[in-house]
Amino acid sequence: MKSLPITIDSVSRAYGSYVALDDVSLDIQAGEFLTLLGPSGSGKTTLLMALAGFVRPDSGKLLLGDRDITRLAPNKRDIGIVFQNYALFPYMNVLANVAYPLALRKTPRAEARQRALAALARVKLDGLAERNVAALSGGQRQRVALARAIVFEPRVMLMDEPLSALDKNLRETMQYEIRRLHDDLAITTIYVTHDQREALIMSDRIAVMNSGRIQQIDTPQRIYDRPSTRFVAEFMGEANIVAPGSVRRIDGAEASRETLMIRAESFHLDAKLVGEDGVALEGILRAKAFRGENWLLTLALDGGQEVLVCIPAALASGCAKLAAGQRMTAYAPAAKVHAIPGAMA
Repeated sequence: MKSLPITIDSVSRAYGSYVALDDVSLDIQAGEFLTLLGPSGSGKTTLLMALAGFVRPDSGKLLLGDRDITRLAPNKRDIGIVFQNYALFPYMNVLANVAYPLALRKTPRAEARQRALAALARVKLDGLAERNVAALSGGQRQRVALARAIVFEPRVMLMDEPLSALDKNLRETMQYEIRRLHDDLAITTIYVTHDQREALIMSDRIAVMNSGRIQQIDTPQRIYDRPSTRFVAEFMGEANIVAPGSVRRIDGAEASRETLMIRAESFHLDAKLVGEDGVALEGILRAKAFRGENWLLTLALDGGQEVLVCIPAALASGCAKLAAGQRMTAYAPAAKVHAIPGAMA
């Protein structure tokens, strides 16, 4: 079944004085994997539940293709949903859980069984059809939930932090499995998470949300390298927001008078690794920490601001000898220095 685009047009939702969604507009392309990313209370889950039909907007419209679904019942929307807690039926076996959406649609039993087995094969659980759900691991339950969401061939897939209950290694494995499944089926997918790395790995585009609004929507690389606001810069990893006048150019040219964003991992301790068009920050080493794959240094600039400097272990042979109180310089290539509009800083 062909996937469809989604249009979110000026959607707002309030709970008393609390505004969960504040005039949100967003176009999602057919077959796209878009992630709603933000901290708790940012509005991302409310927006997802509005698309699912469990939250009714106070104003605005939701379109699936050219069909207005704003007031449509959840079971009429042709949308598959994977919840944070999986919402599986503990008294049913794996096959019955997966076939349940087909039973609701009155699909003949033999056809429903065949389609449920095919969905289980897609998520690599075809040998566990008769097993009780209670006997499954967390990762297996997640796969059952995915199979149930795709079994009726929905036009859209919604996922509400589906990996949050898994341990780190399994979570990373499932990130790639979900993306593979999306690519195989080409279903328009909206994925909610508060995990920045997860969003970067899985998404075609990311919509960063805060206080009920979309702060920025773009590709993962541009969201990370070219944030449009201070909030986006600081939410996406270890970002240094450096005040005008704190940076000097290595080539002696005038330093930028804009507020700059430099990510911690963009720095080097050797100017030769940066080039003449790079920038330099000078200060006093306040602290250092070995993190296995890198060293994290805290550098206090002359103006008092502290900057995080992350040096890969392969380039950090001298970090172990650095001592707190020592004066030092960190260098960053010009391509890794991003100006944030002053009004946004």
